[in-house]
Amino acid sequence: MSSEKSNSRRNVYMGIVLLGTVSLLGDVVYEGSRGLVPDYLKFLGATALVTGLVGGAGEFLGHAVRLVSGYLADTTHAYWLFIFAGYGLIISIPLLGVSYSLEFAVLLVLLERLGKALRSPSRDTVLSVISKEVGTGKAFGLHEFLDQIGAVLGPLAVAILMFSTANDYQTTFSVLLVPFLALLLALAYTYKRLKARTIIESKTTAPEKRKLSKPFYVYTFAVLLNTVGLLPAQLVLFKAAEIVRPLNQDWIVPLIYVLIQGVDAPVALASGYAYDKLGVKILAVPFMLSVLPALFSFSNGGLTLLLVAAVFSGVVLGMQESIYRAAVSDLSPASSRGLAYGIFNTAYGTAILLSGVVYGVMIDRGLSLYAVLAYSLVLQAAAVMGLARTRRTPRE
Repeated sequence: MSSEKSNSRRNVYMGIVLLGTVSLLGDVVYEGSRGLVPDYLKFLGATALVTGLVGGAGEFLGHAVRLVSGYLADTTHAYWLFIFAGYGLIISIPLLGVSYSLEFAVLLVLLERLGKALRSPSRDTVLSVISKEVGTGKAFGLHEFLDQIGAVLGPLAVAILMFSTANDYQTTFSVLLVPFLALLLALAYTYKRLKARTIIESKTTAPEKRKLSKPFYVYTFAVLLNTVGLLPAQLVLFKAAEIVRPLNQDWIVPLIYVLIQGVDAPVALASGYAYDKLGVKILAVPFMLSVLPALFSFSNGGLTLLLVAAVFSGVVLGMQESIYRAAVSDLSPASSRGLAYGIFNTAYGTAILLSGVVYGVMIDRGLSLYAVLAYSLVLQAAAVMGLARTRRTPRE
């Protein structure tokens, strides 16, 4: 009997690793492009306003549409269809290599974000279903760890490609077709290995248990407050750029992005294990740490303090991508989990948009450190109070 249980756990971890590998390859492609797309749009004639609007609209689209895709996935049980469609749209990034018009490039960038919105609720649902034997915290932590390996390798690969091709955008984007094809092969193999288990779960779902509980909504609102009060990593990079650009050392900025992603990965893994032992209350830690990126970024301490801000940004992001998602699984029934992830990610995406606007205005207006800290502290305190009212409910 113990041998059967051991084999079962090995199969679970194999499934988590397979899904993580798919995400890793996806990140090599689209995270690799994220530091390059703004420059490419400018190369094609985009103004700063257009570039900012495309980036903001893409992030909002990538989160808000998850509400619809999550509901449809729960209704149709077509989780794998949404996963395949979502990952398939990553082809938009290599296609940037043959896009010579600004309008076509903008369309491709938005399509890639739409793909993320289509696949994420279904992928997270599948991950939560197959991982209940080992713990959702471990599962999402391990998945995020693998995901972030791709998020580090991608930007590094793109930087090397740009250097070796003398800043040839088209060639760099086109070469990303190679990891995209590897992604499709990995996804097909993962589907073959996991399809049976996810079909069984969907058929045994009880329709009367679709209702989402009050603790789930309280938790989602707490995360929304937490994220609105968190200085976005992009603005940490923006402030770094203000320092290094006059020195003609712009190459430092993408390396700071790699630092953020590099910290994210091990933190996601460690916090996943902590979540399985301590539950939702462990989220009080990233909520409180969320004050620090703003503190160090607005302290006018030069590049050194911005590096510290980047480290804490990576810590919080690692927890957001692992245990924040794991908590959704524990606060929602399996029959409505795609919808739950859709609602949660819509709130999260809205919060990212609001955070970028608020902190962007603060930077442009040159607000004092004290004003910024007061804003962040109030929101994080409210988020912690909301978290305290969230009780962990049993999963199906």
